[in-house]
Formats: sequence, C-alpha cells, structure tokens
Amino acid sequence: MTNYKLTIAYDGSNFHGFQRQPDQRTVQGILEKVLSKMTKGKHVEVLGSGRTDAGVHAFGQVVSFQYPGNIPADSMLKAVNSLLPLDVITKKSEIVADDFHARFGVKKKTYSYRVDCGHYTDPFKRFYTGHYPYSLDVHKIEDAIVDLIGEHDFTSFAASGGVIENKVRTIYDANVKYLEDSNELVFEFTGNGFLYNMVRILVATLLEIGNGRRPVHDFQRLFEVKDRQEARGTAPASGLYLKEVFY
Repeated sequence: MTNYKLTIAYDGSNFHGFQRQPDQRTVQGILEKVLSKMTKGKHVEVLGSGRTDAGVHAFGQVVSFQYPGNIPADSMLKAVNSLLPLDVITKKSEIVADDFHARFGVKKKTYSYRVDCGHYTDPFKRFYTGHYPYSLDVHKIEDAIVDLIGEHDFTSFAASGGVIENKVRTIYDANVKYLEDSNELVFEFTGNGFLYNMVRILVATLLEIGNGRRPVHDFQRLFEVKDRQEARGTAPASGLYLKEVFY
C-alpha cells in the first residue's frame, strides 16, 4: 500500500458538501468512485483535511488515501484527473509517509470569503460570492477584524449542528480587502481550526459592524457572552473557499 496526498480544487455549487453521504453527490464520494475504477472495484477510503458544506468551494483541499500499488505521483495525478468530472481537479499529487493523515496532521488552515457589494444580485456571481447590497464602512470592518486575532472562545460563532465541545481556537491572521474593480469584499482567515459554520458567522457579524448595526468592537462582548443567538447571522455558503491547508 502506498500513501498518497492530493491537493484538490473544486466548485462546490453542485456538491452536497465534501463528506460522503448516501444518495448525494459529494467530493469524497466522487474521489472514492474514481479510485474504485482505478483499482478495478476495490474500495479506497479517502480522508479529507476537513468537511466543507454544500455550496462551499476549495482552492486547496487536501486528501490522503492508501492505494494498493505504487504508481508514481505524477501518474496518479494524471490518472485521477482523467476520470474526475469538470468541477473537480487534482492540483498536486505526492507520495507521503505511511503515518501521514490529511485530517489529523493539520496545523492550520486559511479560508477566504467573497462578498459581492452590488445593489442587485449578479447572475454570474451568485454561486461564487455572498451578497450584501447595503451600505458598508470598510474602515469599521478593518478595525473590527483585528479583534479576532489571538486565542478566543468562539462559542458565539459555532452553529448548533456542531458536535465539538471545546470552542477555543486561535486565529493567526484575519484581514479584509475591498476590490474596486469587481465591487467585492474579500475576507481571509488563518487559524489552527474552525468550528462548524464559524467563518460564515464571523463574516455576517463583520458585515453588520460595517453597516453600523453593531459597535466596532462587538467581538469582545461576543467572546464573553458565549451565546450563538447574540451573533445571529450566517453568510451564504456560496462565498466561502477553503484556500490552503498547512501541515
């Protein structure tokens, strides 16, 4: 058995998330189906660095799997890509140590989130951005996002469907840029881990701050109250991208 690490990108619009689910089109399910063809029907379990929800995209998702045989890394990349649908691609293939695990070896991740600030929903962006047509003060968002950096209890920013009890995470970097040409805000967050829907809830909160519906430093209060109902909003899945995974 040879342990492979693949870095993949996908358009999540037509996937029911990353994780394999019965009777649903998922990224993990597609990858395992491709590998099953290559092994003439023998199941190969694909391990992901983490789940992404339905509609969420990835530039740099990482998976690993034990493959029966020893195909060169470049040949594995070509073989997998020849069988994948057009909304998934393998960007990099590596043969790694037997103890490498795509999920348990993660040190940090970077997510990005794109917000279209146009007054009306752009039909060509609707699957790839969130949409916020209201007035925004980007300077307020820039001041607020700095409060996320460091170790905090993110209980107020964890969706109720999560099962992880420890909500303390460390954010190493958080920033926002306004792209004038496309009239978009692009958020980026790097941390040692992210709770279920955490990035989407953070973005929704930042947009409310930018719109003047919350005080600039409301994150400090939200960390203390540990109450999901106080954060309220969740930005749409369409604007979220898993950008990079670090080991």
